[in-house]
Amino acid sequence: MSDNQLMLTLAQWLAGHFSNQKQAFSSPKDYPHIRVFFRPLPFDFFAGIGFYSEQVYDYDLWSPYRQGVHRFVSQGEEVYVENYALKDPMLYAGAARELEILKTITPACIERRYNCSMIFQWQNNLFRGRVEGNNCLIERNGLQTYLVSQVELTETTFASLDRGLEINTHQQVWGTTGEALRFEKVQNYQSELPEVE
Repeated sequence: MSDNQLMLTLAQWLAGHFSNQKQAFSSPKDYPHIRVFFRPLPFDFFAGIGFYSEQVYDYDLWSPYRQGVHRFVSQGEEVYVENYALKDPMLYAGAARELEILKTITPACIERRYNCSMIFQWQNNLFRGRVEGNNCLIERNGLQTYLVSQVELTETTFASLDRGLEINTHQQVWGTTGEALRFEKVQNYQSELPEVE
């Protein structure tokens, strides 16, 4: 697979609305029902492939607990996905479902989250992603933690394991304690991706 084809395939597989409804219904004590949206941004936002993402509990679709903007950068056999935070995220809640809100997000609304990019590689007919290094810092419960994130993506599924470890003891402070959250694609946004040569 060429570098550009690798990046485009990752974007096509990621573009969608994912739900872990099956996992949540089979074990409701362990897994809340979560929806994850990866909505393509227009080409001119980054002069390339970009996404807005939103993670929400199914019972409260207008109060996302995580939002972000992501820029794809091809790096040979890897795809480097830069992460950006929204300066005022609640202004854009629901943008993954309402395109009129999505259109109000501009490059001036975001700031780079350094050391928090994801690196994706093609392995065994799926993409595996991990956060770069141990310096993506997140304060939680008054403790400074670093993010450890692992992702597996196929054409129709998305599995995610996110944990926050305390920077000195490396003990887990937040995040998944059991197995990965397992999502299935319920809506495809591939047609919204920009044409990239």
